[in-house]
Amino acid sequence: MKISREVKTAILILGCVAIFIFGFNYLKGASLLDNSKVVSSIYQDVEGLVIGANVTINGLNVGKVRNIDFDENYDKIKVTFSLRSDLNFSNQSTAQLYEAGLIGGKAIAILPKYDQGSEVKTGDVLPSEIKPGLTELVNQQIAPLQDKIEGLLTSADSLFAGVSNVMNYQTQTNLKFALEGLAESVNNVAELTENMNRVVVQNEKNFKGTMNNLEDTSKNLSQLTDSLNQMPLGATIENFEQTSADLKTIISRLNYGEGSAGKLLNDDNLYNKLLGSSAALEALLNDLKANPKNYVHFSIFGRKANTSRPKE
Repeated sequence: MKISREVKTAILILGCVAIFIFGFNYLKGASLLDNSKVVSSIYQDVEGLVIGANVTINGLNVGKVRNIDFDENYDKIKVTFSLRSDLNFSNQSTAQLYEAGLIGGKAIAILPKYDQGSEVKTGDVLPSEIKPGLTELVNQQIAPLQDKIEGLLTSADSLFAGVSNVMNYQTQTNLKFALEGLAESVNNVAELTENMNRVVVQNEKNFKGTMNNLEDTSKNLSQLTDSLNQMPLGATIENFEQTSADLKTIISRLNYGEGSAGKLLNDDNLYNKLLGSSAALEALLNDLKANPKNYVHFSIFGRKANTSRPKE
């Protein structure tokens, strides 16, 4: 049977259309011969996510994004994607939207759960979450820093305004004089330092001699210390303690009136007798000075003196 040219042309056109539809769906992540599970998830924002983006589990590609559109209420975004038919995780697993790279766009990662809910099947709506990307994390870190910088700039502006108000002409003049005085003080300190250096250089020999004398003195002190260490300090201290004890005993005996010295210090009668004897001795000496003839007799011719006392 001979096929006409028109039939061949129609078959060719239909084949091209079928190949185009199959290829287009394949590029979109869908296949006409594929029996994958088709599920969806709802997101608040899907900026950067495109049809055909990968769906992964622990980094392994298990599906593709098929469709991105509004949900029934037109307030959120519904993302439909396919999954391999052999996957049996729970329909309570989370579909996490994450940033695949700085220039790689976004993708969906399934965080599987196996102990909650029933096995996922076509038509299920998985819980969703959005993982902050690098740009969002940087923005979150920069936002507080930006607020601090703005506050710092405001404070600096207020400070400069206050300084401008304070730094009037008189204040500037006083500050100028103060800086000139400070410069003069620095110059004086430099001159003083130079003079001190000159004095040190001029007296370097004397300093060396003084240090040598100190060294000799240190050696002498060391020798003196060695000599003191060799002295019988223990016996000397014992003798001193014994002498102190004996002196304490003597003082105690004196306080209690023991011995001649103790009686002399503590016996009032003995003191009075000594005082009376002293008075009598003084009267005798006075009489001896006044009437020496009554006590001393001598003769040139050897006559015996009259021993009788003249009448007063």
